[in-house]
Amino acid sequence: MPLGEPWRVGKRPYSATTLGTAASVLKGFYLGLSDEHRHVELRRDLDQVRLPSKLDRNRSLLGHVTSTMPANPLAPGKGTQRHPKMLPDEGRGRLLRRATTARDRMIVTWLYDGGFRIGELCGLHLADLHLRENAGCAQARGAHVHICHRESNVNKARAKTKHPWQLVNGVVQGGLIRRVSPEMIHTYFVYMTSEYPRSAASGHGMLLVQLAGEDHGQPLSAAGARSMFRRVGLRAGLGRVHPHQARHTFATAVLDASGGNLTIARDAGGWASAATVDQIYGHTDIHDPQFDAALRKVWNQT
Repeated sequence: MPLGEPWRVGKRPYSATTLGTAASVLKGFYLGLSDEHRHVELRRDLDQVRLPSKLDRNRSLLGHVTSTMPANPLAPGKGTQRHPKMLPDEGRGRLLRRATTARDRMIVTWLYDGGFRIGELCGLHLADLHLRENAGCAQARGAHVHICHRESNVNKARAKTKHPWQLVNGVVQGGLIRRVSPEMIHTYFVYMTSEYPRSAASGHGMLLVQLAGEDHGQPLSAAGARSMFRRVGLRAGLGRVHPHQARHTFATAVLDASGGNLTIARDAGGWASAATVDQIYGHTDIHDPQFDAALRKVWNQT
């Protein structure tokens, strides 16, 4: 070979941590050479510094006064953050087929089509849903919901973001506005007409309720929704799944449907910045064509 014999033939490659350790040893070797064997340009290239990170300051006894840290140009660069395991293709369909109630099918659909956090979904009130065009709030043309942070929810479910909101003549205005797909509206009406107790609407007024047991009709907690999602995933043969995986799938589908537009994806999911979508939530090589078609329909309508 042009550069000699291959190194570590038949062995597993070094991990990033091992490569970093080897780079530190190699740098120390070259810097520790005697003056007559030391190359001036090589020493200048190796003797570099960088700004300390928060972790560096916490590790040091006098980290609060540290201004520089030694840098090693031989060390491998940090790779991108590994995204969590995504559900396989047709994962949503398998979950819907194994869900036993209209409420559970609605939760799965709203998580995947709306990109809700589980706390946002469990914290919704019926008054937050404006599932028709040109609603009274006059803040969105198409069907939408208002995600409002409430500390007084019976089930302790809260939205992560605290956008200001208010009631104006009995109509919710403000909060974080999230678009709603036709499939989400369909599952909502099936749930409301078949399983939702009338006493809940006149009582606490929350969207998701418990359907069995002594607490029948009481608001469903975020922990209960996670347990339901996990049980349905096990019945569908998907293993232990988490509702937040649906939010990653939603971000990926929005990016695919919008041609990689990070601004649209940020606004659709309520993220604080487009960089969050790009670096954490968007995995454009993993998507479901069914989600893309539904999201394109929503964007075209709104």
